Amino acid sequence: MFFNRLKSLSCLGGDKAASTSSDYDCDEMLFTEPVILNIYDLVDINMYTMPLGLGVFHSGIQLYDTEYCYSGHGYSFTGILEIQPCNGQATLGEHCRYRESVLLGYTHFSSEEVQRIVEQLGQLYTGDCYHLIRNNCNHFSNSLAKILCDRGIPGWVNRLAHFVACVPFLERCLGRQLTG
Repeated sequence: MFFNRLKSLSCLGGDKAASTSSDYDCDEMLFTEPVILNIYDLVDINMYTMPLGLGVFHSGIQLYDTEYCYSGHGYSFTGILEIQPCNGQATLGEHCRYRESVLLGYTHFSSEEVQRIVEQLGQLYTGDCYHLIRNNCNHFSNSLAKILCDRGIPGWVNRLAHFVACVPFLERCLGRQLTG
């Protein structure tokens, strides 16, 4: 029965004219879950620096009613958290205020496949590898988004970290307490 449906799929070279209303389109056979980037302000000064294209932001990727984000801790196991979407303040602290959500695209991965992907990324994004400039929550969100929907996060979300990484003097000025 499944192979009969394959014969009528035009995307597989089948005869669409021969298909009936009970036949499936290729998109109907695949999962199409929205991949959403949730962005949070970490400092109040963002309202003044945003016109310059700079800010200090936290981000997470939302799909299947879960938001995945990355945070540092002192241990060598995963730093990836599963939180309630758009509610970073409850999990990450009152300084983490929701700003906006951006639809990045759609994924065809099932929720079980997403879980496996996140588990694998957890080996790279361990708590003790967090670094405010070189390996932060926005780097994680960018990696996960590229895997899920082949699109990265908007550049402005992590622009300040990128800028500081390009000017080592600035990173040294921030001090060890901020950079890990």
